[in-house]
Amino acid sequence: MSTISESPHRAGPREWLGLAVLALPTLLLSIDVSVLHLAVPHISEGLNPSASEMLWIIDIYGFMIAGFLVAMGTLGDRIGRRKLLLIGAAAFGVASVAAAYASDPAMLIATRAALGIAGATLMPSTLALISNMFRDPKQRGVAIAVWVTMFSVGIALGPVVGGAMLEIFWWGSVFLLGVPIMALLLVAAPALLPEYRDTNAGRLDLTSVALSLAAILPVVYGLKEVAKDGLALLPVLILVAGLLAGAVFVRRQSTLTNPLLDLGLFRNRSFCTALVTLLLSMLVAGGTYLFVTQYLQLVAGLSPMKAGLYLLPAAFALIVTSVLSPVAASKIRPAYVVAVGLVVSALGHVMLSLTDSSTGVAQVVTGFALVYAGGGPLIALGTDIIVGSAPPEQAGSASAISETSTELGMALGVAALGSVGTAVYRSEVNTPPNVSEGAAQVAGDTLAGAADVAKELPVEVAAALLGSARDAFTSGMNVIGAIGALVAVGTAVLVAAVIKAPDTGADEEPSGDAALSVAPESKHAL
Repeated sequence: MSTISESPHRAGPREWLGLAVLALPTLLLSIDVSVLHLAVPHISEGLNPSASEMLWIIDIYGFMIAGFLVAMGTLGDRIGRRKLLLIGAAAFGVASVAAAYASDPAMLIATRAALGIAGATLMPSTLALISNMFRDPKQRGVAIAVWVTMFSVGIALGPVVGGAMLEIFWWGSVFLLGVPIMALLLVAAPALLPEYRDTNAGRLDLTSVALSLAAILPVVYGLKEVAKDGLALLPVLILVAGLLAGAVFVRRQSTLTNPLLDLGLFRNRSFCTALVTLLLSMLVAGGTYLFVTQYLQLVAGLSPMKAGLYLLPAAFALIVTSVLSPVAASKIRPAYVVAVGLVVSALGHVMLSLTDSSTGVAQVVTGFALVYAGGGPLIALGTDIIVGSAPPEQAGSASAISETSTELGMALGVAALGSVGTAVYRSEVNTPPNVSEGAAQVAGDTLAGAADVAKELPVEVAAALLGSARDAFTSGMNVIGAIGALVAVGTAVLVAAVIKAPDTGADEEPSGDAALSVAPESKHAL
């Protein structure tokens, strides 16, 4: 390996073909998240897991991705981002086959965990390679917008493709989707993707890796458990333990010559502002998605399939704004494009805050589409700002921080806003006097519980209970909408005020101490 200092250049056909290759794992991971939920009834029938085992089958994948993102992003900076991508793709393909043919719940949980670890290698590697291949700011913005768009495409295609496969094949077929995609990646990547690594990064500090896992995994797990069961003692203790491990991790990074995570990245105001904005926006999105999906099914009475179709306008809105954002950013300061998008999201949240329980389907669908449409510029340009603010040799680490922020934001949103909405529901729901104490307690806990209780009640009593429960749930969603609007407006002002530069500074040539290593066979592609 030879070390060279790169200057900005415009990407050619090979880089754009390479982007198509990098889009494959992005598309797959977003499809994989959505199809699993469709497969849950089929998995229950085929493997007969307990309730606890089913929760682990669903959650372990996200836990592993969140826990290993930082470590894998930094590992890619050290051993080579293309190499890590290929290792992760091979592991993902093997784990997909094992998951498809799992013979019992324990095996499926283990293979889902392996899929999560492999998935954690894919996302920071793809994003870091994009930042290295597209050094021109405008081209990089378009490339990242394409990368973001593939998430939306996967979300839109997941229910359709997964539903069709479950109609024809067995539950394990949904996991086999990854095999041909990863096989194509393994064949095409060596020819189309250049290799990048930081030759001055030093050895990987395994103690820091262990501390990062000890911090992130308990925090994500604790947040999910709090969202599900409230402020129980054990989840809170696990959450606190994760935060303490995080404090030790941060302290250790400040003392290492070659840290796992360079805390100097956080001294860049654009980097921090984009990161905080992304975190808060994902927090709001997580809570909003939780309540909108339940509203469509439990308040409006739509089937899961119809509810999914009603969510498609939001997915397509995100696709459109993600693609158009770099075009707008070439004429208007990127920070202003992001800020305008956040204002659009605020309008969508306002619509959700004004929805009622009887005539709100069109208003909820429109408001949710505006929330997603306004989020497109932030995800596309905000990710570009985060990655572009970092030196090229730390692109993997910056990409991992961006992805971790997204994961934590979603988990926080479900936990925090889910708790707020549930508290509103419990304070407003009224059960008819002739409902038993035990049934009233179940109905007063969640809307889903009220719907189950109503099935056993006389028609008039059931109607009274469901009417009150739906109104109370909608009130909770109204509060979530109001919080979302405030967060969107606040972050819009923050982005417009702080991120002043028209570009992210990614064009600056790396210094001699931070030289970027490019594989000999890759130089002609640069």
